[in-house]
Amino acid sequence: MSYLLIGNISALICDDCIEPLAKATLRIYLPEDHHLDNLPGNGFFSPLKQLSPDEVNGKAERLLAETVLDERGDYRLTWEQLHLFTEPLELDLRVEEMPGRAPGTRGATQYHLSKLVPHWKRSRDKYVAAFAYVIPSEHWSQIRGSYGTWVISGAVRQHTSMVSIPHLKVEAYNAQSGKLLGTAYTNGQGRYKLHFGLKDMPVGVLLPVRQGQYHKGPDVYFKIYRNDQLLWEEDIQTAQYPERRAIAPCTLLNITVQPSAVKRTANHLAQWLGGWSVVSTQGKTYLNELQLSAPF
Repeated sequence: MSYLLIGNISALICDDCIEPLAKATLRIYLPEDHHLDNLPGNGFFSPLKQLSPDEVNGKAERLLAETVLDERGDYRLTWEQLHLFTEPLELDLRVEEMPGRAPGTRGATQYHLSKLVPHWKRSRDKYVAAFAYVIPSEHWSQIRGSYGTWVISGAVRQHTSMVSIPHLKVEAYNAQSGKLLGTAYTNGQGRYKLHFGLKDMPVGVLLPVRQGQYHKGPDVYFKIYRNDQLLWEEDIQTAQYPERRAIAPCTLLNITVQPSAVKRTANHLAQWLGGWSVVSTQGKTYLNELQLSAPF
């Protein structure tokens, strides 16, 4: 007999936006303590505990199986029957790659995720169970912050109807430097998810840590494009709003697109120039007629 465990591991960015833990490694261990006395309910979940290298090495002999999560955070893990199906298992998560982290940056961290007894069901020659977990946003924000990465999610909405607008390009800017932080596109529901990291920050610029805050995020404002044409540009002073200052590693920011005075001016200018072109053409025709009727 063998075991098959399937499922998904993701993290909350905000209440209505989930980020899959793509390319993270899920590790299954036989627990050091095989008793269930301290295992409430169907499993025990606590804030992810970061493990030291010594703690990871100390449990290496108990490693049962491991696998890398795919782009959606899904996994499929099998191992031979080396334990009773009533025994608890330890689940750890090893994170190295993170959206927004500079390519080639080394260093992985392992976190203890859970201790539980899966609900195994026998299917022919194997036991099958499913396990899915979503990391709470406050815990995921701390983990992202430790990697020097940020993710902003939200919707782009029309200012009168508040209807979300699909297929727009969203650019986030650092108000302290005016530099582009990252780019994303709204999906069919008008929602976007934008990643950036310390690699996108100006070298040598120290971002202030305000009292009561644990992160060092930038103050941000946005520009919105449709088909590479500027649709809406926020004033840089927008970055002084409380929700835009020193943003947390996981931040929800909805953007409201309002009529652009710059765009209206440009349209009026184009119309005026178009009218001038007609007048100029008429004037040229009249001048030609005068020249043809001249006696010299």
